Amino acid sequence: MAPLTCWFMTTGEAGFRSQARGLAERLAAEPRELVVGLRFPWSRLPVAWTPNPFALLDPARDRPAPPWPDLLISCGRRTAALSMAIRRASGGRTFTAHVQDPLARPDGFDLIIAMKHDAVSGPNVMKVATALHGVTPQKLAEAADLWRERLRPSSEPLAGVLIGGPTSGKTFPTAAFVAALTRLRREGGARLAIAPSRRTPAALIAAIEAAFAGDSGVFIWDRESDNPYLGVLALADRLVVTSDSVSMISEALATGHPVDVFGQPQNARHAAFLETLIEDGVIVPFTGRGVSLRDTRPVDATDFAAQAVRSLLEARTGMVL
Repeated sequence: MAPLTCWFMTTGEAGFRSQARGLAERLAAEPRELVVGLRFPWSRLPVAWTPNPFALLDPARDRPAPPWPDLLISCGRRTAALSMAIRRASGGRTFTAHVQDPLARPDGFDLIIAMKHDAVSGPNVMKVATALHGVTPQKLAEAADLWRERLRPSSEPLAGVLIGGPTSGKTFPTAAFVAALTRLRREGGARLAIAPSRRTPAALIAAIEAAFAGDSGVFIWDRESDNPYLGVLALADRLVVTSDSVSMISEALATGHPVDVFGQPQNARHAAFLETLIEDGVIVPFTGRGVSLRDTRPVDATDFAAQAVRSLLEARTGMVL
């Protein structure tokens, strides 16, 4: 039997790509990536206003064409119309799994994988508590071997710190964050492995560097050398993540380490996401104090979603995936 053919399709944003790729890699050996888009103004219009997206494709981006895949994974509202069109063009043979609320009729897809706080509902809608991602036990094990000497040269406990940045014009509370990290280092006695992201403000990094100047027990990524992100996830006993990134929080929870989150929600959707995880007992606000008791089993929505897609595909095709 021929191997499963799988495409994952986004409009190119890093968060969308990581979710779609993460699910695709759990289901197919060699998934194909497509970065697509519609021409303006159709790229901004509701899905119902783009009944023939093949005629509206951005010529500078990928152009999907037959033979259509067995499985199409799309992510983000702006891929919804094209996913539905490919499903129709394939005569329903292509199984379409859409990640996030498509803001379109649910029956236009075979499966929708949405967050718990999304409004979409229907018999083909499954809700997950965290974002999908590509972090797997195998990748964590490989990263641990690669980074152990640099991030964890001794038996001291290690706290990993993953920093995003402000969004939507909000100001990051730098002083409070640095004070909490200082308390963690001083009172908890843990080494710190700090991984800022590409969008972390330079002023925040400078404040952290000043606070820990000369401290050999604090590693701060310079954003130029190899990225230690997976190594931090793999080796830390405890993870501190800024509240702005749903993806980083979701990836941290997949490790099974205790996760503390710093900062206020960026918007109503972020607030609902964080409130659900706090109510479920899997994250707590970060203050720099000791680790509280909580459920630290890995929380991995990607495996959950992959199992659902696999079961539906096997029932439809008879393929054993």
